[in-house]
Amino acid sequence: MVYMLAYIPFIFPANWLLNRKGLRICCIVGSLLNCVGAGLKLASVSPDRFGLLMFAQAICAVSQLWVLGIPARLAAVWFGPNEVSTATSFGVFGNQVGIAVGFLIPPILVPNSSDFDDLTRHFYIMFIIGAVVTFVIFLLICILFQDKPPNPPSRAQLLSVENAANENYLQSLVHLFKNKGFLVLMVAYGINTGSFYAISTLLNTIVLNYFENEEENAGRIGLTIVLMGVAGAVLAGIWLDKTKTFKATTIAIYVLSLAGTVAFTFTLDLEAIWIVYVTAGSLGFFMTGYLPVGFEFAAELTFPESEGTSSGLLNAAAQIFGIIMTIGMRAMMESISVLSANITMCSLLLVGAIITSLIKADYRRQEAGKAVIGDVLKDTEEIVDTPEENKVFKSPAKGVNNQQNNSL
Repeated sequence: MVYMLAYIPFIFPANWLLNRKGLRICCIVGSLLNCVGAGLKLASVSPDRFGLLMFAQAICAVSQLWVLGIPARLAAVWFGPNEVSTATSFGVFGNQVGIAVGFLIPPILVPNSSDFDDLTRHFYIMFIIGAVVTFVIFLLICILFQDKPPNPPSRAQLLSVENAANENYLQSLVHLFKNKGFLVLMVAYGINTGSFYAISTLLNTIVLNYFENEEENAGRIGLTIVLMGVAGAVLAGIWLDKTKTFKATTIAIYVLSLAGTVAFTFTLDLEAIWIVYVTAGSLGFFMTGYLPVGFEFAAELTFPESEGTSSGLLNAAAQIFGIIMTIGMRAMMESISVLSANITMCSLLLVGAIITSLIKADYRRQEAGKAVIGDVLKDTEEIVDTPEENKVFKSPAKGVNNQQNNSL
């Protein structure tokens, strides 16, 4: 819960730093904080150091602020218009792989044991590995990671860079909160991703309610959700780059997420664990596939505002809804039933799908690219119509005229 709680108040200073200082500084800060948190966890292996452990966990929670919002921003800065969605999806892919490793490795490194000394030794091994890995990542980012390419990969990104140089962060936030389409998308994104967070958090409770003593299967089902989500995120990004159908894809994935959740809800009592694997896998495939699609749809709706700011606000909405839905579903499970909690989540996803359909398909980033193509064609026509001795070529990238010989 501390990860979700930390995200909400700190997202605004984190976005300000991303906009003012760029990707490199933010990635260094995020990896450094993660490294420090991992080191402090190594010093917290003792029953009387729970406070230190929570402090270390809080530092790691703050570090995520410079990680979760990076994929959309990094993709826009480094990749062209036909690659940006795929690049975003690979950023989400990396995040999901990390979660999958989190499901797999800790139970192996720290097996259940009544021997205190044995347990302590295994905790040390796990935390040492975490500290070493995060330190190596920090060094690699410091040495290898560049802030941006020498030249923007697209005209839209050039305009975005120019806008960012003169951007007032508070004014940018005002523009985003005045964008009705983006506000609706924030709510819809929050519902979908918050549902995913709630299911992931309460998965053990849900599965064990229908299948007693199936803790191992509950963990494997969680892993299935994550792995299927990895595939969904990558395929969704590739699809967006091929089709550019941001709104239609968003609605389709939302409806399929709803269908997967309904199937998961109403097949749990069939007493067939393999069906749960299938329905939970489909749920993960579409809910996680929605993450890069939401980032990219937001970037289109809010251009030329920073992709880091828009994706950061989407993640903040996801954290808020995740907290509310996790607490609400747990309360319903304890006071009413697991089925009632799952049905409530299905109802919320239905609302999210409906309001998503109301968003206007305002593809501002694409329009900026088309406008540049139109300018180039216009310049070409001017060259053709100009007398031979006076022909010039306008470079849209530099905005200057270059004297030519007798042809383009």
